[in-house]
Amino acid sequence: MLTTLLTVFLLNSTYAQDENGETNKKLYKKIEFYDLRGTNAADMAIGTALITGDFPQPELGIYFRLGYKRHVTEHFGISLTFNRYNLAFDETFHEGFMSFDLNLEYLINPYHNISPFIYGGYGYNADTSFETTAAKAQGGLGIEFIVLEKFGVKLFGEYNYVFSDESNPIIQAESNIGFIRMGLGLNFYFGGNKRKQKLLDSIETIINSNLIK
Repeated sequence: MLTTLLTVFLLNSTYAQDENGETNKKLYKKIEFYDLRGTNAADMAIGTALITGDFPQPELGIYFRLGYKRHVTEHFGISLTFNRYNLAFDETFHEGFMSFDLNLEYLINPYHNISPFIYGGYGYNADTSFETTAAKAQGGLGIEFIVLEKFGVKLFGEYNYVFSDESNPIIQAESNIGFIRMGLGLNFYFGGNKRKQKLLDSIETIINSNLIK
């Protein structure tokens, strides 16, 4: 009987230690995110834009953006960006546009220095004089490299689909247009110290509870 009780006690103790060990691994993994990145990011990028569809001789136009991203979890973030870009074709049309985009982003490997990401959302598009405005949808993908702590470099490309009408000077006979934007960007991460400390406190609590046992 005593042997049985000792066996059950040892098994329970081993199971508890294994369970706590797995919990600690998960917590340390989450801490890696805050060592590399943070809950917030300032975003800036420069690149090129290209109109798609049945437009003759499309040309590459300059593109840049500024934005802010907030990580709700390690994997998911919400971003708001201001985008300025030019579209051109047929050596006769050169027009400047801007958009305000709201995206949901998914970071595939948030605990590593290198991570692919995908995103998508909706935006508000306008020419520089705000005479022509329209709603749009966009989706994209890219890859981020953390070259220094809290500092990331990224490459990305996205497709934009503008819902418009015949009053748009670009549309001509079409009712909608699409364009591609590609860029090289920087992410400056900040924040997350409180979340990181909470994780560290959880690990310390588990360790202390094991010492008491």
